[in-house]
Amino acid sequence: MRAWGARHAAAGYRAGTSVRWRRVAAATVAAASVLALAVCVAAAAPASAAGGYTVTGTIEVGAGPDGVAVDPAVHTAYVTNIDDDAVSVINEASSTVTSTIGVGAGPFAVAVDSAVHTVYVANGGVGTVSVIDEATGAVTSTIAVGSGPDGVAVDSAVHTVYVANGGAGTVSVIDEATGAVTSTIAVGADPSSVAVDPVAQTAYVTNLGAGTVSVIDETTGAVTSTIAVGAGPDGVAVDPATHTAYVANGGAGTVSVIDATTRAVTSTIAVGSGPDGVAVDPVAHTAYVTNLAGTVSVIDATTGAVVATVPVGSDPDGVAVDPTTHTAYVTDENASTVSVISAALPTPVTTVTSSGNPSSPGQDVTFTAKVGPANGGTITFSRGSEALCRAVSLTQVSGSTYHATCTTSTLAAGRRMITAVYAGDASYASSAGTLTQTITRAPTALTERIRLSPQQVITLTATLTSSGRPLSGQPVSFSTGPTRLCTPHTSTTGVATCVLSGTQTLLAEHDTDTIRARFRASTGYRPSSTAADPPPLP
Repeated sequence: MRAWGARHAAAGYRAGTSVRWRRVAAATVAAASVLALAVCVAAAAPASAAGGYTVTGTIEVGAGPDGVAVDPAVHTAYVTNIDDDAVSVINEASSTVTSTIGVGAGPFAVAVDSAVHTVYVANGGVGTVSVIDEATGAVTSTIAVGSGPDGVAVDSAVHTVYVANGGAGTVSVIDEATGAVTSTIAVGADPSSVAVDPVAQTAYVTNLGAGTVSVIDETTGAVTSTIAVGAGPDGVAVDPATHTAYVANGGAGTVSVIDATTRAVTSTIAVGSGPDGVAVDPVAHTAYVTNLAGTVSVIDATTGAVVATVPVGSDPDGVAVDPTTHTAYVTDENASTVSVISAALPTPVTTVTSSGNPSSPGQDVTFTAKVGPANGGTITFSRGSEALCRAVSLTQVSGSTYHATCTTSTLAAGRRMITAVYAGDASYASSAGTLTQTITRAPTALTERIRLSPQQVITLTATLTSSGRPLSGQPVSFSTGPTRLCTPHTSTTGVATCVLSGTQTLLAEHDTDTIRARFRASTGYRPSSTAADPPPLP
């Protein structure tokens, strides 16, 4: 993929038809001198810490891994192995190589059309492109292109493949439907890589030998502008959301940022020594740049700052990002491995509010959890280890702020810790918010009535209420002096009724004390009592 490493001089015979690779083999000393200069330039830029980006896995692949591409729809990565003439297929979930597919000689670059699950491999040593069916893993066709194909990109919207032919100074345009080369576009000297903005229908081609980028209008197939960038431009990637192109300048230790609207370089970012490959996470607006020095520079596309420098394997070359998981895959050519870089996901702030605090037992309380920034997802509300509402879907409030609610009436009296846990997703880490809900015992009121029937039978009734509402199923005790007469439970209307026996009636009549009704409290309600004088017997 580049002419800035001495190991490509050794591999020059693999691409004998390529002007670029012949030059590498013949001018290793010159390339080394340029690289030394690049090291000096890059040294002026301060190195940053890993910044939350870490290598979470290292996967052994074939010999001389160079290009890499990802199909985010099926979470599969494809790696070209120059010295094995093969492609390693990686299952992203397990980080294992599930198969190895033989292709043409000197496979340099690879691209995937996720829409039709087809992989395209540029075979620099034989001037062809191998077409792989993702479903079967078989090479379904081989397409002849220009000399020394080094870069390849796909516009899935129009099913068109672009191949940068380093040895011919051209770009081959392939119709995916027919597998035919429909046109050949002349660009600058030694084209190395190509990237597509499918929204703007524009292709960007780095011209390694000219220090420029050719901009191609996909509709007409014409080069509409040529943009001067840094020395030795190699890798290129596009953020289609912002219509911004990033170019890795291997001879300058920099990345040129191109505004697609104005076709101008808006900034130049110092990265590591000998930058080669570049990939963009369009969701996180982050660019990853591989550096020959054995690192990957991570650029915040919003600020243009290098926010992390991540050590990887020896001689990192290609890089690709799965935007659904925000995971980068880096080919370590001299180590025959792929380094897996995981980004530190932003952690949203989760807050919890209550519709009423304090509340009473049995009272409906609605808890609202607000999360931001987020992109949907779910919230689980709990009290201690008990889930109150599971996996409640978030609803967008505005922008990246979401909320979810949970209503419950099961909280017992006391101080209860309510926790709302946001599960997180591929873009955001999980987070939690808490609230202390106070549930106070509600006050009660008790009224008593004593009736004497013509048959000289005393009936005691007591009505128990709380805030005017009748309380059912609660025990109410009736007593006279030290003697407990009975303890009935309240009905659905809050009334407790007790009919005294003849003995109890005589006791109540002859006792000088009043008859007392008492509710002794519960977990949700405060105690209350009342008293009434028994009626005189005739």
